[in-house]
Amino acid sequence: MNTDARSGEAAAALASEPPLICHVVYRFDTGGLENGVVNLINHMPQAAARHMVVSLTEVVDGFAARVRRRDVELVALKKAPGHGARLYPEFVRLLRRCRPAVVHTRNLAALEMQPAAAWAGVPLRVHGEHGRDAEDIDGSSRRHQWVRRLYSPFVHRYVALSRELGSYLVQRVGIREGRVNQIYNGVDTLRFRPAAGGAGGQRGREPVTGSPFNEPGLWVVGTVGRMMTVKAQPDLARAFVLALHRAPALRDRMRLVMIGDGPLRAEARQVLEEGGVADLAWLPGERSDVPELMRAFDAFALPSLAEGVSNTILEAMASGLPVLATAVGGNPELVSAGRSGLLVRAGDIEAMAQGLSAWAVRPDSARALGHAGRDRVLRRFSLQAMIDGYLSVYRGSTAPG
Repeated sequence: MNTDARSGEAAAALASEPPLICHVVYRFDTGGLENGVVNLINHMPQAAARHMVVSLTEVVDGFAARVRRRDVELVALKKAPGHGARLYPEFVRLLRRCRPAVVHTRNLAALEMQPAAAWAGVPLRVHGEHGRDAEDIDGSSRRHQWVRRLYSPFVHRYVALSRELGSYLVQRVGIREGRVNQIYNGVDTLRFRPAAGGAGGQRGREPVTGSPFNEPGLWVVGTVGRMMTVKAQPDLARAFVLALHRAPALRDRMRLVMIGDGPLRAEARQVLEEGGVADLAWLPGERSDVPELMRAFDAFALPSLAEGVSNTILEAMASGLPVLATAVGGNPELVSAGRSGLLVRAGDIEAMAQGLSAWAVRPDSARALGHAGRDRVLRRFSLQAMIDGYLSVYRGSTAPG
């Protein structure tokens, strides 16, 4: 059956009752992709859709608690290493029991479940590209392009979270442009908001539990994210060390907070210790109070080697923070250089250090960038725009670009 006919079946299901959307991810745990799924589920009207989440590996209880709707089934398939074909019979049985109107896989690790969704007769099959694979940060891997091309006959519609990812699907993978819908992540601008007193002239920082840097006279730059190779947090630590080496007077005020856990946490800590500034940085590991933490920062930095559309950048902008980010993936689509933040080349420690120093010396200029970032999020990256886009795709029509 062709794509238009399949889309028609999905639209009919929507017309009769709230359809079931089956979101398929590799692992349901802390991460930007997974956070986007949670936001979509929590904020989409209940009359519009029901939801279930299928994790190929595991569902982590602490993260799953973020799903506020009680009618959402969470399933862990406990996938072993290797191709997921061994899970096809179990996945097909699950789909035939639940009868979703839509199966929505996300990123390459979950794409391999599309043939099973077709086998189960799911009316509309959607695949989302959220960001680069860790081993293919620039999208140049021919093997990854070939794999995506191989599975494309099983996918009806694609969602790219950035224009850059959409171009990758069309130009490198060879997906017909009409099958690709570009939808930005949305951010909850009520949860992520400027610190008290920050909407007008002076921006205060709000104290946060456990932080050693709550004193009002400090200037705090923070980052949030899983500490893994593609996020490159040690680069930010090196930039912090360099900034203080170049401008020793900043040691009295400038502080670094790195929220998150993962393989690179020990390396980042070692960089700070070897630079003699470990006492000026705080690395508490993973935290669940990210909105409050954002309001305890004066600026946000993201030194990633690759990105799709960063939820943490949007959350920082919504919190009224100036953003220093690498000019990779969808970051230039979020951060307006010179207006809401600063973009540097990935791995450019010198440029990061200069940017941090300049903001610490001229905090009023940094605050102005943060105000502009908040305005930009309110105009272009609302939760409602994201929800409308996905509902348009799930109903079988073209999502707004």
